[in-house]
Amino acid sequence: MPVGNAVIRDAVEADVAALAAIFAADDKGGHGDTADPSALPAYLAAFRRIGDSPDNRLFVIEFGGEVVGTAQVTFITSLSGRGSTKMTIEAVQIRSDMRGHRLGERLMRHCIEFGRARGVALIDLMSNSVRTDAHRFYERLGFVKSHAGFKMKLE
Repeated sequence: MPVGNAVIRDAVEADVAALAAIFAADDKGGHGDTADPSALPAYLAAFRRIGDSPDNRLFVIEFGGEVVGTAQVTFITSLSGRGSTKMTIEAVQIRSDMRGHRLGERLMRHCIEFGRARGVALIDLMSNSVRTDAHRFYERLGFVKSHAGFKMKLE
């Protein structure tokens, strides 16, 4: 499959239903995502909040005219690290039938270069501990396991 034909671009509102379907098909994420049209208003509201923030970018990768993956980047400036800015890459997903064709690699390299162009000092990435294939993928791209992550659900 020629990944050269894939297009990475900013997500638009018309992509939101496809993105929700990609997240809903993820059996390991456990985020409660759904492709049910009744949930679309919640996804659209989140999409608009992301778009309104100058510190967030939501990318999609399109192949054959279809949205087949996504990644979100968020920029955080902290006093630690001498006031440096870091970038977090999250919500990385490639549609299951499109995995193994280097589309994820292309999307991740796009995110990395986007951060480099913004002058970030560090890129953070968290991955669910059960996603061992994804961990190998991220390590192959140069990411290093360096910290333990913690979460607290409030809802």
